[in-house]
Amino acid sequence: MTTPAPTSTLRQLPRGIWVLGAVSLLMDISSEMVHSLLPMFMVTTLGISVFAVGLIEGLAESTALMVKVFSGALSDYLGKRKGLAVLGYAMGTLSKPLFALAPGMGLVTAARLIDRVGKGIRGAPRDALVADIAPAHLRGAAFGLRQSLDTVGAFVGPLLGVGLMLLYANDFRAVFWWAVIPGVLAVALLWLGLKEPERPAPAQRSNPIQRANLRRLGAAYWWVVVIGAVFTLARFSEAFLVLRAQQSGIAMALVPLVMVAMNLIYAASAYPFGKLSDRMSHRKLLALGLLVLIAADIVLATLPGYAGVLLGVALWGIHMGMTQGLLATMVADTAPADLRGTAYGFFNLMSGVAMLVASVLAGLLWDGWGASATFYAGAGFCLLALLGLGWRTPPRTSVR
Repeated sequence: MTTPAPTSTLRQLPRGIWVLGAVSLLMDISSEMVHSLLPMFMVTTLGISVFAVGLIEGLAESTALMVKVFSGALSDYLGKRKGLAVLGYAMGTLSKPLFALAPGMGLVTAARLIDRVGKGIRGAPRDALVADIAPAHLRGAAFGLRQSLDTVGAFVGPLLGVGLMLLYANDFRAVFWWAVIPGVLAVALLWLGLKEPERPAPAQRSNPIQRANLRRLGAAYWWVVVIGAVFTLARFSEAFLVLRAQQSGIAMALVPLVMVAMNLIYAASAYPFGKLSDRMSHRKLLALGLLVLIAADIVLATLPGYAGVLLGVALWGIHMGMTQGLLATMVADTAPADLRGTAYGFFNLMSGVAMLVASVLAGLLWDGWGASATFYAGAGFCLLALLGLGWRTPPRTSVR
């Protein structure tokens, strides 16, 4: 049997996957220009406590994940996903000027919630679009590519943030205004560049979240949901990576470079690990990702200074590349095609609750016992997720 050329998989991926990846790239540039600076802006300019930062971040991220339940179910009910995705990206773009205008905690919180509600609205329909467009045997590669392009934006955004902070002498608000531009480009590309695949109209529309439909999701799917929620407890908001970098003595304007390093590694690893997931046991790959996250937490808890922070965030980036596309693929592989939006929605609902708990707990531990306690707690939740993987392994279901 002839081994295919390394680029053959990329050539086989449909144009729509590339468009969705490019849209994610542009929106992540916009978002990360803000988010890589936002924790410092809240703490240094607005005088907000680290606990409040954790509360805002947890509330914002969990809101995004919980909104996905309803947007995913609605996309299944309507049989259309693109319009919801466009709405979600537009909300993310419209939130950026609010950060620049915020005089205090109230407007920052409102802007963060609007941004994350937009993310919630677009997230499940977009992931379901990837699963709808991609051939089943390339699903892992498709999710890996979209995640990789998304993460390219996640390191380009902080780089632009660093450059603009230097240009504008640490003026956070000026950087936030510039973040509007790539957001507008993302919305325009999605609206004009993606043709949604036709889906057969159901004989009779039914509520995707009614009991009969939820039973169709099956035990293998719900096992993935539970594992994903415990995993999210271990992976609290990345705002704490930014604060750890600032604590290590890195100059304020250069702190976003830490997130650049993390996302560069994440982007480089997401597609290769996505391809690997099409050939390797999902359970084993997820377990390896959890072990890497444990190593990242221990390094961040125990090694002070630049070297410890850089090694810790590098390991964090590797674990993200190993696991984020993988979890999305596992949902697609265990859910019926006509309930994919709903499946991603419930997966993210559980992850949203876990994200809120994790970020609030991380902020409390940081304020009460220091940064090390926060990262040790993350390692402990990783161990719980590993126990869950060992306790039960569902059959690998492939839903076409």
